[in-house]
Amino acid sequence: MKKVIDFINESTREMRENVTWTKYSELQTTATVVLVASMIFALVIGAMDWVFKVGLETLYKSFQ
Repeated sequence: MKKVIDFINESTREMRENVTWTKYSELQTTATVVLVASMIFALVIGAMDWVFKVGLETLYKSFQ
């Protein structure tokens, strides 16, 4: 049991003293970049999907 308590104490000390935490402003900036990039990616994929849909509908109509 002593090993478990030592492990928890050492982990807690390391989290307080040795870990470098990101500043809140940096987290906001990074989150904004991820959000914008995700939206652009979704729009590109959506546009590709729409183009394929219209293209295939046109192709299928020409065979009827």
